[in-house]
Amino acid sequence: MKRRQFLKTAGLGAAASTVAAPAIAQSMPDIKWRLTSSFPKSLDTIYGGAEVFSKAVAEATDNKFQIQVFAAGEIVPGLQAQDAVTAGTVEMCHTSSYYYFGKDPTFTFGTALPFGFNARMINAWMYHGGGIDLMNELYKKYQIFALPAGNTGAQMGGWFRKEIKEPSDLNGLKMRIGGLAGRILSKLGLVAQQLAGGDIYPALEKGTLDACEWVGPYDDEKLGFHKVAPYYYYPGWWEGGPTIHNFINLSKWNSLPKNYQSIIMSASHVANTMMVARYDAQNPAALKRLIASGAQLRAFPQSIMDASYKAATELYNEISATNADFKKVYDAVVAARNDQYLWWQVAEYGFDSFMIRYRGR
Repeated sequence: MKRRQFLKTAGLGAAASTVAAPAIAQSMPDIKWRLTSSFPKSLDTIYGGAEVFSKAVAEATDNKFQIQVFAAGEIVPGLQAQDAVTAGTVEMCHTSSYYYFGKDPTFTFGTALPFGFNARMINAWMYHGGGIDLMNELYKKYQIFALPAGNTGAQMGGWFRKEIKEPSDLNGLKMRIGGLAGRILSKLGLVAQQLAGGDIYPALEKGTLDACEWVGPYDDEKLGFHKVAPYYYYPGWWEGGPTIHNFINLSKWNSLPKNYQSIIMSASHVANTMMVARYDAQNPAALKRLIASGAQLRAFPQSIMDASYKAATELYNEISATNADFKKVYDAVVAARNDQYLWWQVAEYGFDSFMIRYRGR
């Protein structure tokens, strides 16, 4: 009796294993994707975000799902990454949404609205305020599904050949500055130009540019801007906490098994968290080195901040009047931003301002 029962049980076990093996194989298929970055390899923090993401996906799938990362220019130029994903030339890219504001200014919100969120605020809005879903309503029109996959923290205001003391000093100034910030400053007479990271230094060195902005001390030091433009301004009010995105071809995304989609979401979250932590860890020492090398640290005068804020508000109202998608997201962002700062002015600002005053005591 026991022998018959054993054989029966063993038979069921064998049958189950026969069924389970193909099921497991189907849920963990071998997939190879290409990811084009908008950033050069020399910037290990922002370019490295894609490598952190790719490694996390590979490890979570026992190397069944491999995503090969290519630097800007290896497949397509940095500012054509989104087009490559939309066209299906690559399965995905790691980029800044606001690079594509020329297609629709609503792309700006995926990265940072000038005078908008800081890094923690935009994460709160993206993950818990409906931001990811709102932005994917736009990206869907371009055959894209997107996830946050990096953040630089608050950025610097850029490198200038001469001091900037009042709004009139911006008139005629040729500056590399991306997205809506360029249109805002053009209202003050600045001539905005958008260039990929690897193209900025040569233009600055040749005199094609009078000023430039990129990220912050760690990346800026690597690119050598202080060698030709010594005045280093802050804050970068146009990028208080800019998100870097994974743009994924929508058809490719929909074709993935659910567990692979979940792994991509988790790996993107890891990249998002790790990037801002790495910048926070690296920027203090980099700023000290830049100052020791001759960089002249300057705060933007209040008159420039006020004029820029006024110009930004005017521009947002102008765009909102003709672009329903922009207005929808803008209204959501402003409401969330105002609520966030209501809270931040209490505990966060109170603590930070005290600790800044007492630093080193």
